[in-house]
Amino acid sequence: MQPFVVNAKPQPVSIDPAKAAVLVVDMQNDFGSKGGMFDRAGIDISGIQRAVGPTASAIAAARELRLPVIYLKMGYHSDLSDLGTLDAPNRIRHLQIFGVGESMTAPDGGESRILIRETWGTDIVDDLKPEAEDVVLYKTRFSGFYEAELDAVLKAAGIKHLCVTGCTTSVCVESTIRDAFFRDYHCVLLTDCTSEPIAWNASRSNHDASITLVQTLFGWTSTSDHLLSAIKEQVHGHIELAE
Repeated sequence: MQPFVVNAKPQPVSIDPAKAAVLVVDMQNDFGSKGGMFDRAGIDISGIQRAVGPTASAIAAARELRLPVIYLKMGYHSDLSDLGTLDAPNRIRHLQIFGVGESMTAPDGGESRILIRETWGTDIVDDLKPEAEDVVLYKTRFSGFYEAELDAVLKAAGIKHLCVTGCTTSVCVESTIRDAFFRDYHCVLLTDCTSEPIAWNASRSNHDASITLVQTLFGWTSTSDHLLSAIKEQVHGHIELAE
């Protein structure tokens, strides 16, 4: 199958479908659902929830073209052994701000723990549930590459192009894109498939700043609509050639 071109900034980007995947960063209940960690901490999750629909569309289009869909989930072992040493900033901030590991009651009435693996909080939000053929990986830091399986999985599959979605734009998404750039991956951030609650109401939000940074230095930015258009054209053209 021939490469397809996505309308993007700073210029259109050509993507080889044989070397491409959609990356879904941390679209899990603790960040994007009522009753999750962010919501319990008083953080506005409406932007993350608005990103769910466009992300679902991007994932559906990717599956139509048989692009791999890779989910990242931030979650820790039940004993918090992978949270960091006692003086690690990652441990200190997560315990102080979010109470990682604390017991809670999930919206369905079941028992859960904040940001702990294999609990309701680290499950992907309902409208973006992975399918059997999708890849689901845990991570323990903002970047999906830090001491995680992501790089090995991508290399084994021959992936070089990543269409990136998820939350939050200036934290886990940007951190992952930065590390992808350092490893020579080509990242296209779909701006309507991500959100950033930090400084969301400022004159220039962190979300806007991250978008500017990515399209200037670390990759390209586009939208789910542009990706869908490129994939539909590719699929339609492929069908015509087959006929």
